[in-house]
Amino acid sequence: MADNTPNAADLTIEQQAQLTSGQDFWTTKSVAGVPSIMLTDGPHGLRKQDGPADHLGVAGSVPATCFPPAVALAQTWNPDLARRAGGAIADEARAQRVSVLLGPGINLKRSPLGGRNFEYFSEDPLLTGQMAAAFVDGVQSRGVGTSLKHFAANNQETDRMRVSADVDERTLHELYLRAFRHVVRTASPWTVMCSYNKINGVYSFENRELLTTILREAWGFTGLVVSDWGAVADRVSAVAAGLDLTMPFGGPAGDDLVAEAVADGTLEAADLLTSAGRVIDLAVRAGAAAAAVPDTGPVDLDAHHALAREIAAQAVVLLRNDENLLPLTPEDDIAVIGALAVEPRYQGGGSSHVNATGVDAPLAAIRARTGREVRFAAGYSTGREAAPLLADEAIALAGSASTIVLFLGLAEAQESEGFDRTTIDLPDDQIALAVRVLAANPRTVVILCHGGAVQVSVIDAPAVLDAALLGQAVGSALADVLFGDINPSGRLAETLPRRIEDTPAFLNFPGEHGHVSYGEGLFIGYRWYDARGLDVTYPFGHGLSYTTFGYDGLAVESGADGIRVTLRLTNTGDRDGREIVQVYLGADTSSVARPPRELKGFANVGVAAGESVPVSILLTRGDIAYWDTRIHDFIVESGSYTVYVGSSSRDIRLTAGVEVTGDAVRLPLTLESTIAEVTADPAAAEAVKPLTDALFGGTREDAQGDQDTSGGSLGTDVAAMMASVPLGRLVDFSGGRLPREYLQSILEQANNTDQANNSTDGPDQANDIPVAAPDSGV
Repeated sequence: MADNTPNAADLTIEQQAQLTSGQDFWTTKSVAGVPSIMLTDGPHGLRKQDGPADHLGVAGSVPATCFPPAVALAQTWNPDLARRAGGAIADEARAQRVSVLLGPGINLKRSPLGGRNFEYFSEDPLLTGQMAAAFVDGVQSRGVGTSLKHFAANNQETDRMRVSADVDERTLHELYLRAFRHVVRTASPWTVMCSYNKINGVYSFENRELLTTILREAWGFTGLVVSDWGAVADRVSAVAAGLDLTMPFGGPAGDDLVAEAVADGTLEAADLLTSAGRVIDLAVRAGAAAAAVPDTGPVDLDAHHALAREIAAQAVVLLRNDENLLPLTPEDDIAVIGALAVEPRYQGGGSSHVNATGVDAPLAAIRARTGREVRFAAGYSTGREAAPLLADEAIALAGSASTIVLFLGLAEAQESEGFDRTTIDLPDDQIALAVRVLAANPRTVVILCHGGAVQVSVIDAPAVLDAALLGQAVGSALADVLFGDINPSGRLAETLPRRIEDTPAFLNFPGEHGHVSYGEGLFIGYRWYDARGLDVTYPFGHGLSYTTFGYDGLAVESGADGIRVTLRLTNTGDRDGREIVQVYLGADTSSVARPPRELKGFANVGVAAGESVPVSILLTRGDIAYWDTRIHDFIVESGSYTVYVGSSSRDIRLTAGVEVTGDAVRLPLTLESTIAEVTADPAAAEAVKPLTDALFGGTREDAQGDQDTSGGSLGTDVAAMMASVPLGRLVDFSGGRLPREYLQSILEQANNTDQANNSTDGPDQANDIPVAAPDSGV
């Protein structure tokens, strides 16, 4: 604690209460010597408002580098780029005296209709967690804090400030909390932002199970919890739940209510003291971190633009390239069609909207690369009005050029924070234009610009590039890829479905009457399509290259730290390139429902033409564990697994089996335990088996000496039939001859024996998991 900064305990109750809400829209209060700090929007660039303030991107902000949003950054599958982007954004934040960047957003893409999907990374928690952790590392290494958001289950914009996300315990922990857990544990973000919505009927801001039991007690988070702007309806219940800072400032009445609640005993004084202390800690931490980072002088915006271009080029996904139409050469007779080539869509709308320092338009970049005035036709309007004359002009141009580069995509008015999409289709006029262009000139390269997944199977072009939203260097990055200066290495971070009706949440999105059911459970994204055997337009992880790669030499070893996967990767083509080696894991058998396979590790590997490199990927035990609802914790299940190594979730190149030693779960036996569960316990089986044999005939040997459990005249296997009977029911089956107290004594003795045996393992036995006492209330 700085010498001139008071401890929370030195403040009055009224002063403590004042610290738990903001000073204005973007800053915390300065109270009794506690310094005020600024928090402001991100996450793909700084959005600091010097004038009128809002959280929807309506008012303007200072110029800043617009890096590729999360939708594109995730397509690089390159944590190092995420780390570098975070560091650059932090330097711009420091220059503007911003202490905390409000990002990254890491909610999963449950439905492709989610209006804010462009601001989130992926449909997969492992990819999301690793990219986000690297971004947080990058920002905080430069003395600026982050705010991990939106915690939690904020997967839609429809009724986002009231809707209850109704999700079962296993799905919540295994999918929607998993990336948050990874980032909190590995990157230690300074703050976590609670979401607007309810989870199973309880608002996030007043959900003590979420904000305290899970986030702090289970995960070890030591930072500050801040509200989303305008999320808090009850300041007192928020502080009691573990929310430390309510933003923005809603007037002194809220502070007064908090102080009065402590005075009348409605709110524990210790809860307020803790929250006020965390606000003080954040202010002190921000000052100390900024002072510890060397001042490198004015921000080099040209260098940041170059970094944005590098990231954007690696984010481009080559979806299709029939007959190697790409890359183009500057000498090709090229014409460009599509209004998005001159009015580029490079970021999303809303609170993350950056006032870019400069935008490279694709048409200008293509012209610069070729050194001539490449012909252009708009083809359509980015507004809502139809433009048949523009389409006619484009068709005339298409027939007069050797190769067409056609830009298609979504306008900002069609996807933004604040509302969800109603379709995954491209605009009708663009689809009609594409059909006519391809008829006039089959040598057409389609470039897709969009924030959320789109249905592109109707666009039968020989070459297709997915440009997502590439940030302010969009044009230069696309030119780099189109002309082969950069070999495309991007991979899809979400599945592109054939129809909205095929998507996992189709029947449960966006809900009704204030509730949305997560009825698809664990099966979102590729997990859903693989489990149901559905065809997709392009699978999760898909992406082509201008070169080719060979995989061989797979070796898999299971150990105490997880599963080590090694192989050899060879660039079998004539161009240097990058390959994203993806490792999926599937349980051959399981006691619980599981997807066929799940992403558990990946590596972004650069390989020179004709060369081979070794690749080693560790699937940690934490990543291969599933959430066990019996003990309310993650466990690794023993058994046989298959490791799948490939270039996408459906382009599997190598497979290998592996045996995994799982975690020993101790569940106490009760009268509701089944006969099969009791007899599987060595300590109980010896006492119980004579009882079941006496009641149900046991086994007998036939003429050949083999055991017979057929049950004689019952015509069934008695042992199998009775296996699922709870032990306590034997009292009735015995006609009262078998006392309940006797069975209970057998179980108590078995439980005591098990406990004594397990105690010899010692406290450091990592794979011995006791039953958890309380149920999860989230």
